[in-house]
Amino acid sequence: MTASPMTARDRQPLAGLSTLDRFLPVWILAAMASGLLLGQAYPQLGAALDRVQLAGVSVPIAIGLLWMMYPVLARVRYDAVGKHTRDVRVMTTSLALNWLVGPVLMFVLAWIFLPDLPEYRNGLVLIGLARCIAMVLIWNSLAGGSRELAAVLVAVNSLFQIVTYALLGYLFLNVIPGWMGAETTTLNVSMGSIARSVGIFLGIPLLAGYITRRVLVGARGETWYEDTFMRRLGPTALVGLLYTIVLMFAMQGDRILASPVDVVRIAVPLVVYFILMFGSALLLSRTLGFGYEASASVAFTAAGNNFELAIAVAIATFGIASGEAMASVVGPLIEVPVLVALVYLARWSRSRLF
Repeated sequence: MTASPMTARDRQPLAGLSTLDRFLPVWILAAMASGLLLGQAYPQLGAALDRVQLAGVSVPIAIGLLWMMYPVLARVRYDAVGKHTRDVRVMTTSLALNWLVGPVLMFVLAWIFLPDLPEYRNGLVLIGLARCIAMVLIWNSLAGGSRELAAVLVAVNSLFQIVTYALLGYLFLNVIPGWMGAETTTLNVSMGSIARSVGIFLGIPLLAGYITRRVLVGARGETWYEDTFMRRLGPTALVGLLYTIVLMFAMQGDRILASPVDVVRIAVPLVVYFILMFGSALLLSRTLGFGYEASASVAFTAAGNNFELAIAVAIATFGIASGEAMASVVGPLIEVPVLVALVYLARWSRSRLF
């Protein structure tokens, strides 16, 4: 097979990212720093934020959690879910990677790299259970994957999380560690508390996103919705994420400043996870005979995670000042540069493996 020549976009995939998305690690670092400074300037901020709560989360933070999820879920093309589900092999492969391989791999890596830090380990487990969401559509598009298939896989995973996240969370946080003889009494996490968090912080924005798309596409058409409405609404998800990070770090400032090495220890298993998930998914898809576009979509949706959901569940279940919350917020800081590197790897593989 003759290798196709690399185009300018192959060599510079970052050119397809908006300024906001291209510098996401910078914005996250700036939000972290702002939060630390805010916490030092106003040490009583945490108590003030916790005065009014929703499902165990202070209302100002709950607003940020809901908002960072809503634009992302309003972008999902729910009407496309049935179009690609007829390809049984592709759908089965994606579901197996997302709901069997991914959670198990993150669980194993968390225990290997963080055996002495159960709170951070739990945070990584929550990330591993929160499967791909709309941000993965950007990486898939930059890599030249199938946009329709990626949209379908994101939609399926969004719906799947409503049904399975609470059960899997209870299984991987309480049941399996107990089988291993690990201490679980300090966790005290019920499936009901996780289900409540998922129902509020995924269910509400999912319903709102679905209704928004259904109503506005029906009234104004798909082109206006994508090119005008979502172009304005979409970037506000980042505002919600950064707002939440600022408040989280304002409340965790003393803990973070006292243990910067912990951030590095959280980052290492995340980097390993992204590389292993992407590489194994891409090679498996190629072995099964999928074309490049389908293989890239399967690989990116397998490697990507819904950090917004992980952050929301960590805060709602364990508290904003918990190690679980801190681990979940490190996730997007690591994901962006690693996934950008994987975009280059995917385009390189296109001319050599496919």
